[in-house]
Amino acid sequence: MLLAILLPFLSFIVRGKIFTGIICLILQITLIGWLPAAIWAVLSLNNERADKRNDRLIKAMRKIKNKTAQTHYKHLF
Repeated sequence: MLLAILLPFLSFIVRGKIFTGIICLILQITLIGWLPAAIWAVLSLNNERADKRNDRLIKAMRKIKNKTAQTHYKHLF
């Protein structure tokens, strides 16, 4: 998070978003553009974390659903 605030372009590059990092660097070169670049990097980082968390939750729910279905079918036969 600190990296996204202090060096927004580097935050994108570290996460593998090279083109976005270059655009962010161009934006943050100007003094006025630093704040929008930092906000953009922090929001992007938070969205990426939320997406990963949601993916983990979906996988966990599918596992639970599969186990419940298997248990249900065992009782039928």
